[in-house]
Amino acid sequence: MAKIVSFSNQKGGVGKTTSCVNISAQIANKGKKVLMIDMDPQGNATSGLGLQKSKIKNTIYDVIIGRCSAEEAIIKTKFRNLSVIPANIELAGAEVELPELEGGTNFTKIALDSIKDDFDYIFIDCPPSLGMLTVKALSISDGIVVPMQCEFYSLEGMSQLLNTVKKIKTMYNPGLQIVGILLTMYNGRLTLTNQVVAELKKYYADKLFKVPISRTVRISEAPGYGEPICYHDPYGKGSLEYAAVAKELMMRI
Repeated sequence: MAKIVSFSNQKGGVGKTTSCVNISAQIANKGKKVLMIDMDPQGNATSGLGLQKSKIKNTIYDVIIGRCSAEEAIIKTKFRNLSVIPANIELAGAEVELPELEGGTNFTKIALDSIKDDFDYIFIDCPPSLGMLTVKALSISDGIVVPMQCEFYSLEGMSQLLNTVKKIKTMYNPGLQIVGILLTMYNGRLTLTNQVVAELKKYYADKLFKVPISRTVRISEAPGYGEPICYHDPYGKGSLEYAAVAKELMMRI
């Protein structure tokens, strides 16, 4: 049965989608069957895998509102062992519709239960908010990965996110755990970076992934080619760093 891991941070622009796409691809490339669910209305994870959103028939929105099954929304990508349930801007409407649709049941969980045995891992790219879509994703997840930049605003956001995780554990999902905190766009030569890392180690030393993700041009340009970094630049620094994080994540959950 698949392990479900959400990538979440309410702060935008922290490398959340980039990390979800690249870790999904790295683990799939190691021979594991991986499904990535794009739960962000922006659909960046979808386009990051080379899919044209305008040509997609079924999305996660269609699954949520019951228009199709999870199986019918799955698209096998051109990358080894990697499938995706895509998203587009229609998903923005789900924030309003979800409470009325579910009527007290967790429809998202029911939808995924039918496909959990087909995959080793299911990774969910959450929107940059703590709204209904993120809450639903976390309520069905075994764990959460928190990508964050080395900035003080990110530190402030961390406490808010942890409070949300505590509430979800109490109300919906007692088994939810923080798999790890992933430092992104890392530059060890900056004093600010080292200060933020020092603060994180004070409180979350056991949660930090050992290898941070450096800021590189190759990682930034890969989505424009519709490729994860392990295909776009397989021997580059970014690819090697994400491979190390993927390996550590598999050991943690």
